[in-house]
Amino acid sequence: KRDAIRQGISESVVEDALKGFTPNSRIIELDRKQPEGTMTFAQYKKRVINDARVAQGRRLYNEHRDLLQKTADKYGVPAQYIVALWGIETSYGNNTGGFNVPHALATLAYDGRRSSFFRKELINALKIIDAGHIDGATMKGSWAGAMGQNQFMPSSFHSFAVDGNDDGKRDIWTSLPDVFASTANYLSRSGWKEDELWGRRVRLPKSFSKDMIGLDVKHELETWKRMGVTLPNGNAIPVVAGMKASVVAPDGLSGPAYLAYDNYRVIMRWNKSTYFATSVGILADSIVR
Repeated sequence: KRDAIRQGISESVVEDALKGFTPNSRIIELDRKQPEGTMTFAQYKKRVINDARVAQGRRLYNEHRDLLQKTADKYGVPAQYIVALWGIETSYGNNTGGFNVPHALATLAYDGRRSSFFRKELINALKIIDAGHIDGATMKGSWAGAMGQNQFMPSSFHSFAVDGNDDGKRDIWTSLPDVFASTANYLSRSGWKEDELWGRRVRLPKSFSKDMIGLDVKHELETWKRMGVTLPNGNAIPVVAGMKASVVAPDGLSGPAYLAYDNYRVIMRWNKSTYFATSVGILADSIVR
């Protein structure tokens, strides 16, 4: 509280946001049991890209087409990626998390495992409240403090959140213009290339070495073509002169493989998971197919 007030946050905001705080043992438990590495990509993909989510994504893409197109034109990010991130992060706003964000962040700051990181995020969250974008009681999010329909951490909110409807607030909880613009702004400022895809499904030759898989290995498309990488039906991969890609295979050589272009790396800046980035690309493709 002293740190927050020293940084210019009003004492009344700090006291109100942290009123009645006690560390939440459920949050500590969830922090200790994160599911990464406990499921295959095939299992993860089945969970996050089911028929219902694709169908809902297509419906919402059409329902909000004008707003999405306006946002896409402004930021140079195709609408299907905005919708796909919305779908995977919160099931299109239906599951934004029910934890009080200041209390969740205070718990994690108190816990000690990553206390300096969460201490900064707590201060950032209090600044958001102090600026009038939302009040402490309605600032809900995940157990780790990710907020709103696009699940921004407070630091990401300060860096990328946008007032998409010009009402003076950056409301990623209830305002779709703000949610869409903030998502597009994040991707745009992270280096999104408007004229490129995220990647594509490919077939690897039987002789392909597992050492060639991963984002650390990057070659021009022509090189991958010469190495025998093809489209799933065996046809040649499209080649754009000078364009580079990596091969990602989240389940290894026995699972599906994808060429990952530079925009894939941009999605990885949002979430450093090949499972997540690949799924966003697949869902985006499915929405406009």
